[in-house]
Amino acid sequence: MNTFQSSSYEITPLTMAVIACADKHGKTAALALEEHDEYSIRSTPSKLIDQACKFFGSSLKGRQEGTRDVYGITHKAPVSIDPFSGMYFLPTLSPTNPNCSWIAHSHVKTLYKTKNGCAEVEFRNNRRVVFDTSYGIMLNQLERTAQFRFFAGTSHQTFAAEV
Repeated sequence: MNTFQSSSYEITPLTMAVIACADKHGKTAALALEEHDEYSIRSTPSKLIDQACKFFGSSLKGRQEGTRDVYGITHKAPVSIDPFSGMYFLPTLSPTNPNCSWIAHSHVKTLYKTKNGCAEVEFRNNRRVVFDTSYGIMLNQLERTAQFRFFAGTSHQTFAAEV
């Protein structure tokens, strides 16, 4: 596993998670996990998600509002950064919380409950990460994101067929 320091980072389909952590000065930073690399970034995870959403023509707030208006998910809504490349991310906490991490739904292999009730995610590359979120909340987030992906994919297919 290679680790890189960066002042910016581009979220791609290879990004498994963007995890909140503290930098050497105690400020909130992000650790972007990819299948074979990881990047330390001087930004909060939600700011990185917002930048990725903007790259694809919206913003984090706009994606959240779309999720709320179309699918009725109001709290800790998953976002579709780019549905055409399968980039759907779910927050571990409220996205306004600087300690909120974001997980790429397509990279999750299994979810485990730790002894203290937290959620441990095993990614498709077999890497495991424990999040300071309850197992039940994380399970709910994963299920809602799966439904969101299914319905979003269905609506894109319908739209494409109508055009």
